[in-house]
Amino acid sequence: MTELATLGWLLLVVAFGAIVPIVPTGAAVSGAAALAFHTNPLLIVLTIAAGAAGAYAGDLVMYAMCRAGGESLARRLRWLRDEEHLASVKERLHRSQIPVLLVSRLLPGGRVPVLLAAAFLGLSWRTFVVANLPACVLWSTVYAGIGVAGGSIFPEPWQGVVAALILVLIVSQIVSLVSKRRAAQEEKA
Repeated sequence: MTELATLGWLLLVVAFGAIVPIVPTGAAVSGAAALAFHTNPLLIVLTIAAGAAGAYAGDLVMYAMCRAGGESLARRLRWLRDEEHLASVKERLHRSQIPVLLVSRLLPGGRVPVLLAAAFLGLSWRTFVVANLPACVLWSTVYAGIGVAGGSIFPEPWQGVVAALILVLIVSQIVSLVSKRRAAQEEKA
């Protein structure tokens, strides 16, 4: 498969994963970056661009679905699980839209509740389009960095890809645990 075809597939996988949240998009970007590190390091920049473009396109579709379908669609697709969590996200989003969108892209499982809250609050398309672009670039850069770190440790490309995937899983679990502990502490207070 050519390098451009690989980047095209990465873009499509990440866009699809942004719409269907069970697809491990961060792992795809990390794996592609680890592979690029071993084959052609200049491709790392294109990997970041393809990952960011896919995330951006998928987020636009997802936001449109959230705005069009509203709460009924969110309940049918089981995106709306925790009403209290959504209320706190709405409050944070109302106070500071751009930082919340940036952080939500990096937290595992944080993007969909923020997109729902933004849609329910009626966040304008213009604000979303502008704020989501740096969030997608930052997200893709972070996951590509994880892939490059994994790729640089091992001499074989496949070992770097595996290391990147394991590193993504570890980082995701740590972030998830920290988020859960923080939420538990907020509930106690």
